Amino acid sequence: MQLRFTRFAAAAAMLLLAASAQAGRIEDIKARGYVRIGVSLGGEPVGFRNASNEPVGYDVDVARQLAARLGVPVRFSDVSSDARISMLMSKQLDLVVANVSITPQRARVVDFSIPYNQAGLRVIAQKRAQVRTLADLNGKRVVVGRGTTADAFLKKSAPRAVVVYTDNFAPDGVLLLQQKRVDAGIEDSSLLDYLASKNAQLETLPTMYGNTPIGIAMAKGDPALLKFVNGFVSDYIRSGAYAANYRKWWGSKAVPPVLSPQGQ
Repeated sequence: MQLRFTRFAAAAAMLLLAASAQAGRIEDIKARGYVRIGVSLGGEPVGFRNASNEPVGYDVDVARQLAARLGVPVRFSDVSSDARISMLMSKQLDLVVANVSITPQRARVVDFSIPYNQAGLRVIAQKRAQVRTLADLNGKRVVVGRGTTADAFLKKSAPRAVVVYTDNFAPDGVLLLQQKRVDAGIEDSSLLDYLASKNAQLETLPTMYGNTPIGIAMAKGDPALLKFVNGFVSDYIRSGAYAANYRKWWGSKAVPPVLSPQGQ
């Protein structure tokens, strides 16, 4: 009996130590004096660099407001779609505000806030390519971000498309489209709508595929941090800051997707 109790006590102590090691990320951030946030700076208007090489864009504004809520400055890292989750898991970043779609697969390895934005996938194509349906992508050179939801969607919807991978759709995929080195691309609708409005040679298909929530990602294991970030996003939506920020970057006449402060 004594041996069983000793083993139980040892196991309980190990669990407590593990929980203690995972807890307190907010305190760690404040003790460090800054928060490390990953953003994607490859495409307007979600995230890019201005003429002074400073990070700007919709996601950058969200990240700055979150840092202000934490009461510390922010240090940005420009992350690729392929690396943003691994950098969280390896503790190189505290948070990722980089247009990350909330999917069941990702939710198994990282925690997500309630949605702070929403989008779907859209197809953009060269006007000369005469792409009118998903089936028209078969046999065409189509650029997608490696390991993204667009990648999986293309393989399912047009299995005979010639896939051209990029680690960063913006700017790399955007450049391929602008240089006419690919026939089409699939990415987040908000990025492609903006891109098509700036390039006469490109057009988007009218259909938006899916209605994908976008969340702030963080490593698992810190309920206090998740609660804090959810509270921030809830206030961001409820206060009107969300609508104002959306129209700042997509235009005063843009209609922001409807989001719930409760995340439902």
